[in-house]
Amino acid sequence: MREAGRFMSGIAPHYYCGSGKESRSATRFGEVDWFAQLQRALRIESILVKHEQVIEKYDPQGRVAIIFDEWGAWHEVEPGTNPGFLFQQNSLRDAMVAALTLNIFNNHAKRVKMANIAQTVNVLQALVLTREGEMILTPTYFVYEMYTVHHDATLLPTDLACDPYRFEKDEIPSMNVSASRDAAGRIHVSLVNIHPREPVTVEIRIAGAKVSHVRGKLLTADAIAAHNTFEKPEVVKPRPPSICSVWPIGAVAPYCPPIGIVHDPLRSVASDRSGRWPSTVLRSAPSTTPFDL
Repeated sequence: MREAGRFMSGIAPHYYCGSGKESRSATRFGEVDWFAQLQRALRIESILVKHEQVIEKYDPQGRVAIIFDEWGAWHEVEPGTNPGFLFQQNSLRDAMVAALTLNIFNNHAKRVKMANIAQTVNVLQALVLTREGEMILTPTYFVYEMYTVHHDATLLPTDLACDPYRFEKDEIPSMNVSASRDAAGRIHVSLVNIHPREPVTVEIRIAGAKVSHVRGKLLTADAIAAHNTFEKPEVVKPRPPSICSVWPIGAVAPYCPPIGIVHDPLRSVASDRSGRWPSTVLRSAPSTTPFDL
């Protein structure tokens, strides 16, 4: 940056969070592998922060962008496929990797101007898989579909309080979030609950705005290794969330099941008279609502 920064429009870091700790299979793994991979997925934020610190030193004007053009999971290839083609399956765990990463990219939008998953078809953490004349959508595809609402929107600051997800002697945050406001005034909140057993109800308060209606989507399944196949292509797909309440004070309380990704577009939002952008405060609590699939 010191020598070449003035000639650059962007810098392109790469980061793959690999696979599991004990199993590198995309679909045959346990909680030790689930936890290890999501813990590594979250490390992309520290990588971003270090890049931002260096770039900011030599480019305080914000001209040079971070273009994260390779990231994602990297599992063993599927049995019977050519190892050189890097064909791998894609489970709900990969959807979590995608959602965590996209939330982090959203929250660093001041510098991150582009962020591409490495491959889209059949290779590594792909969005679609094909076989002869057939095609199926992966769990990662649906995360991308759910997050398109953040395109061309304005980032809203968020303050999330949640319990940790503890496994063996380690812990990571159990939840992750990003929020934005689109040109029509709708506020979009994307929540991730990576805990494999604990559902939560999240109280969302919008400072500077009042919510009167919410309509969301939920991506989850009954197992951490759930995935779509050519024989069963709709095991993992979005559906309406089971519970999402709007309280009289204008706060929103969506129910987020274990291993769940919830997107809530908050409609009929009335801003305060200050003209300032709203900010979002989220508090999660263990839910007494049964997890019903």
